[in-house]
Parts: sequence; C-alpha cells; structure tokens
Amino acid sequence: MVINVTNSDRGRLSVRMTSACVNCLKSLVTALHFLCWLSNAFVVAFGEFMMMHSRFASLVTSFWPVYPANTLVVTGTIAACVCYLGVVGGMRENRCMLISFYVLLSFLISVELAMACVFFVYNREIGTYFEKDLMHSLEVYKISGPGENQTLKDDFDAIQYLFKCCGVHGVADWGGNVPISCCTLDPCNVTDQPNWQEGCVGKLQDWFAKNYLSTAAGVVSMFILQFLCMSITLPLFCCFAVRGQGY
Repeated sequence: MVINVTNSDRGRLSVRMTSACVNCLKSLVTALHFLCWLSNAFVVAFGEFMMMHSRFASLVTSFWPVYPANTLVVTGTIAACVCYLGVVGGMRENRCMLISFYVLLSFLISVELAMACVFFVYNREIGTYFEKDLMHSLEVYKISGPGENQTLKDDFDAIQYLFKCCGVHGVADWGGNVPISCCTLDPCNVTDQPNWQEGCVGKLQDWFAKNYLSTAAGVVSMFILQFLCMSITLPLFCCFAVRGQGY
C-alpha cells in the first residue's frame, strides 16, 4: 500500500515541527530566565542578611561600594529586574521585551567583568584603605566619651572579641586604656587583665578575602547562567520575528 504525501501535507508537517521546536525553545528560555531571576532574588536576600548581621561596616567606610554585601545587593537587584523582563517577554512572546532583555543583560555582563577587573587590579589599594579606616576608628573610639559613637565602639569590641585580637597592629595601639574586649579571659574579672597581643588588621583582611572569594564564586556562577540566558534569547527572538509571532 502506497501512501501519497502531497506538498501541502509536507508543508503542514513542517509547520507543526517548526512550531513544536519554537514552543520547546520558548519553554526553555522562560525556564532559564525564571531560574536567573530566582537566583538573583536569593543573592539580594543574602546580601541584605549580610548587611543586617555584619558588625564591621561602621569601621570600614572608604570603600563601602565594594563591600561584599553592598555588591551583592546592587548587582542582584539590577540583574533580577532584567531577568524578570526576560521571563515576561518569553511568556508573552514579546519581541520588544526579549531584545531589551538581551541588550540590558549584555551591558550588565560587561559591567560585571569590569568590576571583576577593578577588584583584581586594586586589591592591594583596598588593603591600604582598610588599615587606614581601622586606625581612624580606633582613634575615634579612644577620644569618645561614655555614650558617644556607641555603634563604632560595639563593632570594634565585637571584632576584638570574635577574632581574639587587640588594636589595629597590636595592644600598644590602645596606649594605657585597653578595653575589656581585648582580655584573653572570659569572663574577664581581674584588675590586671591579660590582653591579646596580635593586632586585628591582618585577621580582618583575611576575613574580607574569604568573603570576596565566596562573592567571586557566586558572581562567576551568575555570569555563566546569564550568558546562557543571553545566548538562547536571540534565537527565540529571531524565530518570533521570522514567523511574525509576538509584537
């Protein structure tokens, strides 16, 4: 038995296969964009958590824009808005939203790469500002009376207690007025208290370096996901444009 397939049948079959491929690509793009939006929303929430629970922000003020929590919140918020545009554009087959998403995400990836280069090039300069800020905070602590600059005092005490250190370069930074947070005993209820001898600047720089390492790992992961979203968006836009779908 011979089945005759006319040109019109072939055309309808081709249209169906093309529609199925486009729908599959549309679903994939929407899912990736939603995953990108969800990941950036998590990054923003994590950055806010770090900002709320960090005890060191008041001591380091010269380079607050590159503070890990601030970086996560700013970049995560912008990326989440851009990815939301991609989600809506994919679901509604909106070519204007998709091309806007593509352009904005390309710009965002370029900014992220530029920020990574800045962090790498000015890493040593950041360490210099870090030490300068801590010395300034210590001097403010020493001249402040009871109830003055209490947040700064609490943060400095928290650093010395948590990292088991004293002063910026050592206990000598405090002169003869060493705070109880430098005491090696817990609780410290002796008159001639024994103090930690090591300064806090080295330990805090190591702590910040670890934070930047985790932040960099997150940024690299987000960069890969964003690049995948950008790479797959353009083919879907072209499919919609050729078939006259969307607007």
